[in-house]
Amino acid sequence: MTGSKDKQAEKLPLFYKSPEALNRERHGGKGLALSGDLGFAANAIVIPLMAAEMPAAMRSYPIVFSGPDYMPMVITGIRDGENLFINSEGKWAEPHYVPAYVRRYPFILAGGETDERLTLCIENDPARLVDFDAGSGKEVKPFFEDSDQSEVIKSALSFCEQYQGMFVKTRQIMKVIADSGLLAERTSKITLGDGQNFNITGFHLVDEAKLLAMSDEDFLKLRKADALATVYCHLASMNSWTSLLHQASLRNT
Repeated sequence: MTGSKDKQAEKLPLFYKSPEALNRERHGGKGLALSGDLGFAANAIVIPLMAAEMPAAMRSYPIVFSGPDYMPMVITGIRDGENLFINSEGKWAEPHYVPAYVRRYPFILAGGETDERLTLCIENDPARLVDFDAGSGKEVKPFFEDSDQSEVIKSALSFCEQYQGMFVKTRQIMKVIADSGLLAERTSKITLGDGQNFNITGFHLVDEAKLLAMSDEDFLKLRKADALATVYCHLASMNSWTSLLHQASLRNT
């Protein structure tokens, strides 16, 4: 999904440029610098969202579907390269929900679809991946303690595995929704208070008319696939275009 000025669609995984497998040989003397700075997401105008997160996210963001698998995305910006929910200090605007995709960073699971077990990786981000004894003044938690993995790795692995489970479930749900013929490509025109116009293109929405016209049999397929919550949370999130416009107005004051 792109804004009106985009030249090329972003390729996933968003935020990651050079992730590397976490291991003792490479990271034995390194640790994670704790920081609440989410500035790495400051340029993202769309962010992946899992189906399980939609009830929390729908109050803050429009949720649309994008990409070949029609995965859910929250819209966080209007102008290219400007996430309206992150300020100059890298803080996410309260009380808005922070997507798990953002909270997972700088960790990620990597591996092929045929791999039985994915590998925990970390983005080679010098702001977060640091020498444990560097004395940089930051609070740093080591990746390894004596001969064991630290709680940092255990917690990151647990979170990433939960995220992977949500991803698989979301992809299954979206296949059922896409196969139902409910999705339609749309373009949204945004007009700011100062008269500037922006077009957001390349996304899909649920066609409410087609939803209402579904047969009982097809509707039951959605229910059995646990897809109804995804559909209705998406539709409810259309009220959150006003939230996006509000954040834009705050940025311009």
